[in-house]
Amino acid sequence: MSTLPSVSAYMDKSFTTLSPDMDVYKAINILIDKGITSAVVVDKQNHILGILSEKDCMTLLCKGAYHSLPGGQVKDYMTAHVVTIPPSTDIFTVASMFLKHFFRRLVIADEENHILGQITRRDLLRVIKEWKKEEKNVKIAPIM
Repeated sequence: MSTLPSVSAYMDKSFTTLSPDMDVYKAINILIDKGITSAVVVDKQNHILGILSEKDCMTLLCKGAYHSLPGGQVKDYMTAHVVTIPPSTDIFTVASMFLKHFFRRLVIADEENHILGQITRRDLLRVIKEWKKEEKNVKIAPIM
């Protein structure tokens, strides 16, 4: 590939979001039913407020270890600090971020902190697969 591909070429534009006021057990059911490890929490204007991950949900087990499981809303358990990147970020920067942190996904946002999409480690595997396929199709001309 001659140019650095950006996240916008590989990001998932269809994604699951959660409301901060949603019951946390309803949110857990959504994560399980959709087979996803986390979902971005947004307000009614689609501004990013946080992210609810499997790890965040484990807090319920810890808090309920000797009692019944606690209740609450998504906002009570979500991680409020969400690392976001602009859609122009190149995939090499994204790969580096995934290697440095335990993120499974990165949220793509605009300047007003509206969610535009997300990219996962699996999406980067698709990039590798695509590049390898292109590499096989490139014929190197012999030097004369």
